Amino acid sequence: MKLAVVGGGSTYTPELIDGFARLRDTLPVEELVLIDPAAERLELVGGLARRILARQGHPATVVTTADLDAGVADADAVLIQLRVGGQAAREQDETWPLECGCVGQETTGAGGLAKALRTVPVVLDIAERVRRAAPDAWIIDFTNPVGIVTRALLQAGHRAVGLCNVAIGFQRKFAALLDVAPEQVHLDHVGLNHLTWERGVRLGGPDGENVLPKLLAEHGDAIAADLHMPRQIVDRLGVVPSYYLRYYYAHDEVVRELRTRPSRAAEVAAMEKQLLEMYGDPALDEKPALLAKRGGAFYSEAAVALASSLLRGTGDVQVVNAYNNGTLPFLPDDAVIEVPAAVDATGAAPLPVPSLEPLYAGLVAHVTAYEDLALEAALRGGRDRVFAALLAHPLIGQYEYAEALTDRLIAHNREHLAWA
Repeated sequence: MKLAVVGGGSTYTPELIDGFARLRDTLPVEELVLIDPAAERLELVGGLARRILARQGHPATVVTTADLDAGVADADAVLIQLRVGGQAAREQDETWPLECGCVGQETTGAGGLAKALRTVPVVLDIAERVRRAAPDAWIIDFTNPVGIVTRALLQAGHRAVGLCNVAIGFQRKFAALLDVAPEQVHLDHVGLNHLTWERGVRLGGPDGENVLPKLLAEHGDAIAADLHMPRQIVDRLGVVPSYYLRYYYAHDEVVRELRTRPSRAAEVAAMEKQLLEMYGDPALDEKPALLAKRGGAFYSEAAVALASSLLRGTGDVQVVNAYNNGTLPFLPDDAVIEVPAAVDATGAAPLPVPSLEPLYAGLVAHVTAYEDLALEAALRGGRDRVFAALLAHPLIGQYEYAEALTDRLIAHNREHLAWA
């Protein structure tokens, strides 16, 4: 089995390698190709990857290359985890929206749109090259904004599934609080990528006992603290929202916070520099503890499980990003939603979801409409399309803000926008 990782020079990659090594029975990888144009980073990461596998006695061969076409040739699956413009572009995404009093974040709001505009054309080009070099390969997209990028891939006819680590992160946290094995915890996870709620936490299977009320009663303070939300709000909702919902539920508070502290991009850039220095140590043969602070926790477990289900046709239930196809009846069939799905060799089929309450359905519908316009702007370009997407976003929604943000977005991203 051959897997290729586009963006293999990412500091995330050792997390992925560690998962391949530990879960070799689930996904028996024989050849792993790390693809990245950043040669120096790639060699540091590739060297550590080989040492991690060797330490754990894994026989897979690790190949590093800047040649995308050669790297993906005859691959069984291709994981895409890239960041167009690097942390410098992320720094911009997180800062210029604040000038207009809007949240600065790389996956939602104006910054999220900027990332989508930079990313969608690049990912589609990669996918076309994968289709030529490995026509039967599955594409697993971990590149943000995952919902928009996955929809672009699916609309272009690619064999693709989107993946995020939010759901598996909640699963692991709840399992620890309940003192049970993670595989015993099944989530009633519903929404869009980075706009989701846990409406149930079930033990033993999708139809098992819902212990969410027990979790909130006994561990509500800890859960709320992780979300950076007041306990009483979580109790009133009776569900556990993704921490990304704080950008919506406490927008102005978040803006005030972001204006008074270094950006997350600056923190990550400093962390990446330190990680790369560690990766260059020939004595290091395991993922360092610092990597847990980088983000992407449990990404490896989620990626291995998804790749295994797609390539081995197991039909396992996993939380992924896939076409709606009637699952949420108030959305178009070709909207991309994030819900539990049965995954086999034909792809991901979302499982039935109980009717979504208006409190959540309204926001899901609103953000889906924004994502429609964001994808249109990413595919076709043009200032008017950017403005329309910003005006439609629930975190913006005023023409004065949308005008100012449009100008800033284009100014800060001109080198990445072919039409600008």
